[in-house]
Amino acid sequence: MYPPIKPYESGFFQGANSEKHQLYYEVSGNKHGDPVVFLHGGPGGGTDPKDRQFFNPEKYKIVLFDQRGAGKSTPSAELENNTTWDLVKDIEVLRQKLGVTKWHVFGGSWGSTLSLVYAQTHPDRVKSLVLRGIFTLRQSELRFFYQDGASHLFPEQWEEYLAPIPEAERHDMVKAYHSRLNSSDENIRLAAAKAWAKWEMATSRLIVSADAVAQAEKDNFANAFARIENHYFVNEGFMRDGQLLDKQEIDKIRHIPTIVVQGRYDVVCPATTAWALKRAWPEITLHIIPDAGHSSREPGIEKKLVEAADIMASKGL
Repeated sequence: MYPPIKPYESGFFQGANSEKHQLYYEVSGNKHGDPVVFLHGGPGGGTDPKDRQFFNPEKYKIVLFDQRGAGKSTPSAELENNTTWDLVKDIEVLRQKLGVTKWHVFGGSWGSTLSLVYAQTHPDRVKSLVLRGIFTLRQSELRFFYQDGASHLFPEQWEEYLAPIPEAERHDMVKAYHSRLNSSDENIRLAAAKAWAKWEMATSRLIVSADAVAQAEKDNFANAFARIENHYFVNEGFMRDGQLLDKQEIDKIRHIPTIVVQGRYDVVCPATTAWALKRAWPEITLHIIPDAGHSSREPGIEKKLVEAADIMASKGL
């Protein structure tokens, strides 16, 4: 990772077609460098200052922003006018605001989903893609993590995730959590949010990170993360199942240089999805990291993502 840096510009911009959503953004690195936009995970995860460090600050103009309802964006955890397609429009608003013609797009987990959607919608605006922990929001992917799959590997954490939900409702955990995350009772809502967030934080690394799990106990983070994620998943990502892997969609971006970094033991976004993307799009470069889970903070993943960003900067795209 590159050394920590501070942004030279930051502020808020109004979400596309929405007076309510005010989105935090920041720009760091080289003012005249190659522009790259970082798309965070979740949805609802928000950005972190460390996200700037994937990029060479002498070569890149580094753009980070918090998606609707996430991080510093307001209103926090807001679900109204918060869809995949709203976020795609927001990326375009930010691109135009910063006077960028084309940029590199970098995203992991949900950020990989949004990167693919954005590139397939605006292929003429994307120089390259660096993606991590591929997630295409198919029902099979949601079922593995939230219903029957990862539960077999993390049974003790799974019990904590089950705890807020009565046994009669456990046949559809995403739906059961939806009612609690939207409860008018703040205590019910917050308890559900923390349990939802803790499940993901506890399973995101090969070796469970106490710091990551502690993040789930923070009220504001858990509320935004859980409510927004669940909202998108209940609505199937506002896409048809498998849309991002359809040949007609891949053909739109087949020409874009793309590097994918995937943890072999990622249980949040298992490697089968990255492999499905490789099968649909053989032109991509796929790196499977043998000793890593899901998180971008896994040492092997972190190292390969920095290398990938360096490669894209050196191409002169």
